Amino acid sequence: MKSFSDYRKYMTILKLDEAEIQSRRAFFTLTDEDLQRLASLRPFAEKVTEEVVEQFYSLLLAHPETRKFFEDDATIRRVKRTQREYFLGLFAGKCDREYVEDRLRVGAAHERIGLAPKWYLGAYRQYLHLILNALQAELKDEERVRAAFQSIQRIVFFDVSLAIDTYIAANAEALVRHQQAIRELSTPVIRVYDRILLLPLVGAIDSIRAEQIMESVLLHVVEAQAKCIIIDIAGVPVVDTRVADHLLKTTAAVRLLGAQTILTGITAQVARTMVQLGVDVSTMHTLSRLSDGIELALGMVGKAITTAAPPAPASPSAVTPPVVGGTS
Repeated sequence: MKSFSDYRKYMTILKLDEAEIQSRRAFFTLTDEDLQRLASLRPFAEKVTEEVVEQFYSLLLAHPETRKFFEDDATIRRVKRTQREYFLGLFAGKCDREYVEDRLRVGAAHERIGLAPKWYLGAYRQYLHLILNALQAELKDEERVRAAFQSIQRIVFFDVSLAIDTYIAANAEALVRHQQAIRELSTPVIRVYDRILLLPLVGAIDSIRAEQIMESVLLHVVEAQAKCIIIDIAGVPVVDTRVADHLLKTTAAVRLLGAQTILTGITAQVARTMVQLGVDVSTMHTLSRLSDGIELALGMVGKAITTAAPPAPASPSAVTPPVVGGTS
C-alpha cells in the first residue's frame, strides 16, 4: 500500500493551495456557517453511522459490478471501518488543507483499485439518500432537515470534485508513463557487435517520434562509443520529405559524434520516391538489405564475414571399430 505522503503529490498536481481550496469552497457555497452546522450534527452522525454504513454496503454488495471489489470478509470489514471514519469526517466542522489531503487519499485509493467513476458517483447518490432518510427520522423538523441536508450536500459534492480530479490526475500520469514506454519500445537500439548499433524502425514517424529517435540514437552512440549505426526502415510504411529530413538530421548529428550511418531496408518504391523528392542521401550509406548493412558495418570496424571451410573427413584408420562381443 502506498504511504500517505504519496497522495500529497496531487496537492501539487491539482494546485490545491489555500487559495484554490477557498475558491472551490466559494463555488460550492460551502460556508463557515455550513461547517459550524456540520459540527453541531456530530452527535447525530455518531448515532446513525452504523446504520448508514451497513445500508450503504448492502447496495454495493448486492450489485455484481461493485461486489467484485470486495474480495472477502476481511476486506469488507476493513472498508466499512474506513467508511465510518470518512462519514464522521464530514461532520468535523473543517475544510482545510488536512481535510483536502485526506479526501485526495480516498480518491486515489478508489482509482487504484479500479473503481470506475460511474460506480463512485452512483454510490454517492445512494449515500446522500441514506443520509437524508436518517436526518428525517432523527430531526423530524422539516426546516432543520432541509438546512442540515443542504450543508451535507455541499461538503459531499466538494469531496466528489476532489475525488474525480484525483481520478483524472492519476490516469493522466499513467498515460504519460505508457506513452513513454511505447516511445522507448518504438526506438529499440540494439548492439549488433562491438561499436556497431542497429535501429530497426517500424511504423509511421511523426515529429515527436523523430525527436525520440534522434535522442535515443545519440545517447546509445555515445554510451557504446559506436563507430556506426544501422537504421533499417523496412518497416516504415511511408517515406516522404518529412521522414527523409528526420533521417538526414539524425545522420548529421551522428556524424558530429564521429560515427557513420548506414540506411537499410530501402525498397524500389522508397528509392524512386526519394529520387523524385530530390532527397540528398550522400551523407549516409544506403543499402537494400539489412544483411548487407551488417556486413558493411563489420568492415568499418575491421571485421569481415567469411565462410568457414568444412571440416576434413576423418581417415579410416583414425576411426575406432566397434567392439562386438565380450572379452575372451
